Amino acid sequence: MNNSANLFNESRQGIAVAPHAQAAEAGAAALAEGGNAIEACVAMAATLAAVYPHMTGLGGDSFWLFHHPGKQVQSVFGCGRTGSNVTREAYTREGQQQIPYRGGNAAITVAGTVSGWQQALAVSNQEWGGKLPLSRLVSDAIDYCREGYTVTASQTIATRGKFDQLVSQPGFADVFLVDGKPPQAGDQLTQSALAATLEQLTRVGLDDFYRGELAEVIAQDLIKAGSPLTHDDLVSHHAQLMQPISLRTANAEVFTTTAPTQGAATLMILGQFMRCLLYTSDAADDRYKV
Repeated sequence: MNNSANLFNESRQGIAVAPHAQAAEAGAAALAEGGNAIEACVAMAATLAAVYPHMTGLGGDSFWLFHHPGKQVQSVFGCGRTGSNVTREAYTREGQQQIPYRGGNAAITVAGTVSGWQQALAVSNQEWGGKLPLSRLVSDAIDYCREGYTVTASQTIATRGKFDQLVSQPGFADVFLVDGKPPQAGDQLTQSALAATLEQLTRVGLDDFYRGELAEVIAQDLIKAGSPLTHDDLVSHHAQLMQPISLRTANAEVFTTTAPTQGAATLMILGQFMRCLLYTSDAADDRYKV
C-alpha cells in the first residue's frame, strides 16, 4: 500500500485513518482492544512520530476536534506560546532582520503536542470512559523506535530536499542519516532517544514533559542549541479546552479550530464558495443556501 495515501484499518468499533499504514494499524489495534477514538488518535500520533518523523513529532503542536453523540463538539489546543525571552530587540541585537528558519534561534515556541495528548486523554478518561493506559498507547511507537522502522520514499525525498539546512543541526545526522547521507527508501532506522522519552512519559506521566525531569533535560538541550526558550516557559505551558468555530450550511454544520490555526479562513472560503454555488446555480432551490 502507498504510505503517502490515507489508509484505513477496520476494527470491531470503527476505522482508524492515518498517513502511514503502521500508524493506522496502531489506531485500529487500540479500538479493537476496547479503546475509544481519542485513545486511538494518541496511539497513531505516537506511532507517526516513530515511523513518519519527517512529517510529525513531539516537537510541534497538536489541535483536536472531537464529538461524542449528544454532546457539543469540543476542541483541544496543544499549542505552545512564544517564549518569554523572545523579543524583537533580542534578534536585532544579534544583527538579524528576522527569525531564522533553522537553528536554535528558530525554536521560539513551546512544543505543545504532548500537552494536547494529555488534555485529550483527560477528556477521554472523564467523559468517554477511556481505559487504555498510556503505556499501551505508545507501545507500538516504542517498539519501532527500538527495533527499527522502514524509511518511506517521502522521508528520503524530504531529507534530500532539506539536507543542506539540517545536516549541521544537533543530533540530526546521528539519527536520520546513513553514513552521513540521506537514507534510501527501505532502509531501517532507529530513534533510541525518542524511545527513552516515551518510556519516561509512561513511567511518570505526560506532565513530565513540561514540569518534571524530562522538562529539565529539554530546557538544558534548548539552551545548548541557542534557543531563547527557558525551563519556566515549559513549566507555564498548558493545553486548553477551546470552543470550536463553525459554519452552518443547508445540510450540515462544519466545525474547525479557531486562531492561531487557519480554521477561520477555511470557513470563510467555504462560505464564499457556497454562496457562489447559490448565485450561479441554474436550479432555483435552497440546496446551496448558507
